[in-house]
Formats: sequence, structure tokens, C-alpha cells
Amino acid sequence: MTAQIENTGPLTTEAGAPVADNQNSETAGSGGPVLVQDQLLLEKLAHFNRERIPERVVHARGAGAYGTFTVTADVTKYTRAKFLSEIGKETEVFLRFSTVAGNLGAADAVRDPRGFAVKFYTEEGNYDLVGNNTPVFFIKDAIKFPDFIHTQKRDPYTGSQEADNVWDFWSLSPESTHQVTWLFGDRGIPASYRHMDGFGSHTFQWNNEAGEVFWVKYHFKTDQGIKCLTQDEADVLAGKDPDSHQRDLRESIERGDYPSWTVGVQIMPAAEAANYRFNPFDLTKVWPHADYPVIEIGKLELNRNPQNIFAEVEQSIFSPHHFVPGIGPSPDKMLQGRLFAYGDAHRYRVGINADQLPVNRPHATEARSHGRDGFMYDGRHGGAKNYEPNSFGGPNETGRALWQPVPVAGTTGDIPAPSHAEDNDFVQAGNLYRLMTEEEKGRLIDNLAGFIAKVSRDDIVKRAIENFRQADEDYGRRLEAAVKALRG
Repeated sequence: MTAQIENTGPLTTEAGAPVADNQNSETAGSGGPVLVQDQLLLEKLAHFNRERIPERVVHARGAGAYGTFTVTADVTKYTRAKFLSEIGKETEVFLRFSTVAGNLGAADAVRDPRGFAVKFYTEEGNYDLVGNNTPVFFIKDAIKFPDFIHTQKRDPYTGSQEADNVWDFWSLSPESTHQVTWLFGDRGIPASYRHMDGFGSHTFQWNNEAGEVFWVKYHFKTDQGIKCLTQDEADVLAGKDPDSHQRDLRESIERGDYPSWTVGVQIMPAAEAANYRFNPFDLTKVWPHADYPVIEIGKLELNRNPQNIFAEVEQSIFSPHHFVPGIGPSPDKMLQGRLFAYGDAHRYRVGINADQLPVNRPHATEARSHGRDGFMYDGRHGGAKNYEPNSFGGPNETGRALWQPVPVAGTTGDIPAPSHAEDNDFVQAGNLYRLMTEEEKGRLIDNLAGFIAKVSRDDIVKRAIENFRQADEDYGRRLEAAVKALRG
């Protein structure tokens, strides 16, 4: 559905001067060369050359929509965040879905994790929850992230994604076994953005008015039900309709079929973290629901499409460091790296004033900072002083941190994350495999074997299979046989 815009006057240049002729460039006589003085022509060509900004290195291919988050449970004993302060309270949101590895023009129906990034426009500032459609990830330390993504992107020599690179890295990073089991299982290719769950994935801090600390994990359970594609179905759909997921989301909202998710959290009192059987800040691990059940806290509904994809989806930014009072980070080493990397990516890609674009700026309050100037600065501060403290009525610090301090001890160094009683790289991958039905296991094995069989080196194949054998003997044995059958 195209937005109807009233004709309010003549076509103008970017500076507002009326355009006399937008069909013919100015020439030296009939059939003569074009004149440099045709500034409309030069302006249009120059603007056209600059219409694209650098695409996201990851999560480039995406779609988004606006909606509402509504609180359905009292969580004030856990957090002082105002947007969660009372049952029935509504907060405007913008949610961007994406694939991870594909470029901007890639197909939607591919085997890849999906980004699930929510911007809450709260009265205390924007809160960005930047997660995925899986509760875990491939690695647990941000220092490995550039290397991991290089294996998912195009090889510097061939220009294509290479199975050798992917499986060489995964097989040398056993911590990836859990997420790889998720990715190649039945939920590895969602049928649409509407028919998948979302997760904050990381562990975050909630703190209440009394200063008590809780560790939380976010869950977004689709109310449409889980629907996924087989590899064969996805291969056909990706070729027939590369925009399948983006189209489905837009059209469902246009017809009033608003997608929604039930939002819940797992809550761990801070005192329990040190002795929990798994490291609660390890992104490759889940907290089993038997230990910490999911508590429903709200409902998220998407009910309004963006009017301009570039302005509102491509230029939207989500930064895990955008917290509000009552919510903060955890010692999760992947999250700690993302606190810097996401904001830095947006400053490079969109610009230093990206936070003040309409889709990104606070909607329920006003940003009052001392940042000034840079590309696309709009002069919104007028002549106000640009430092603090000042005695000219400028904004001042509150003296109260958004989150509670976390005690630390020990010496500095390049130190692995601590292991807890049941921590290893394979236990939860094995648990996930054993939860599957025989049919689900069969599809998982087929999906993995089809990809591993493309690897050119036997040592990488052997190493990859051994990781799955460590997770579960049957898992490794069946995978080995399937790969052998494909490789001959």
C-alpha cells in the first residue's frame, strides 16, 4: 500500500527553488553538450551517487515495524524501570528483524540465525534489547567475533561462503556445538519473522528501588505459533521470492493481522549466580526452565509499517548500551564487547548524529546532552552551553547510576570466563539433541551432513564430527555415517 501524499506545490531543488524542467538537461543548443550550469542535473546525479550508506557488516538484510509493548504483570520488586512500573502500561516500540550473514540484497529464506532487535521508546530514554531468535550463540567472547563473522562471509579468494572456512572455525571452537545444533535443527529456517520466537540471549541486570540486583534473560514467545521451512522448501522459496519474510511482515500488518509475542523473563537472584551449575553469563549456555521458569511480563504487538524503508529500517540503530534506570549489563564477555561495537558501527555507518534521526531519537522524552556538531547536526541545542557543570541552566547529572555495581576481584589478564560445576562445551548441545524426536534427529543429521560433506579436507570433517560425538555418542555416530555416505 503506497502512502497517499497531497500535492502541496511545485517540484523544487534541495534548496527549495522551483524546477522548470525535470525531463530535459540543459545543453548548448539543440543536440549540443550538457552545460555545467545545469545545477539541477548535477544536484540529482550527486545525490543519487550518495543515496546508499555502508551496509551493516552483520544483520544487513532486515525488515522492521512499529508497535506497542504492554505490561501484564507486576515486576516492580525486580526492577525500577518506569516502562515496567504498572500493569497495563504501554510503550511504543520499533522491532527490526534480520538475517546475520547475508548482504543487503540476500534472500530471506536461508539457514541463519535471525536478529530480533527491539527499541522501547520509554519516558526515561530509549531502551534497546538486541537479541536473536535463538537463546544462545556460537561463541562466548567478543574477541572471537570478527574471526567468526569472517568465516560466514565471502572468502577473500573465491568471493563465496566456503564450507571449509565455516567448519574449520566451528570445529576449532567447540563452544559453538550448542548453537550449531540449534541452527541445523528444525527451527534453523523460520517460515516468516512472525512465526519465530525471540530472545535477549544475553544475561542482563535488573535492579529495584531498594538496590537489590537480579540477573534476567528475556524471552519473546510468538503468538502465531512456530512455523519453519525444510531445507528443500527454503531453497525453492529463496529463489522464487527473495523478499519472502519482509513481504509477509508488511502484508500481515497492512491487512490488520498484527503479529504479537508474549514476553517473559527468567529471573535469578544475584546471590545465586556464583554457585549456579552453569556460568550464568556464558552466551553459549541456557538456564534450564526447570531451574528458572519463564515468568510472563508483557505483550508485544506490531501494528504499523514504516513508510520509508531506508529512513526507518536501514538507518535504524540498536545499541546494547542503551539502557534505562533499573536495567544494565552483566559480566557476559560477548555483551561487554557489544556495548562498544554496536554504537561504534552506527557512528561509522550512519553518522555521529544517528541517534537523532526520527526512528532512533527518543519518542517519549527528549535527549539533553552536551554533544555537538558533526555531520547532519541540526542545531537543536541553539546557543545553550555545551559543558557540564554549568551555571546557565544546563542539564545536570542525577547522581544515581542506571544499574548497580558488580563486585570484582583478582588480577588483570587475558583470562577465560570462569567454569561452573557442570560447564563444558558439549553438555547442553547433547541435552538438546536428546530432547528431539527421532524424526527431528534425522532432519538435523541430514542438514548437518549436507553441509559438512562440502568440506574439502578430511581432518576438518573428522574434527567437526568429533565435537558432536562429544555432545552425544549417537549424535556423532549417525552424523559420521551420513557424511560418509555423501562423500562416497
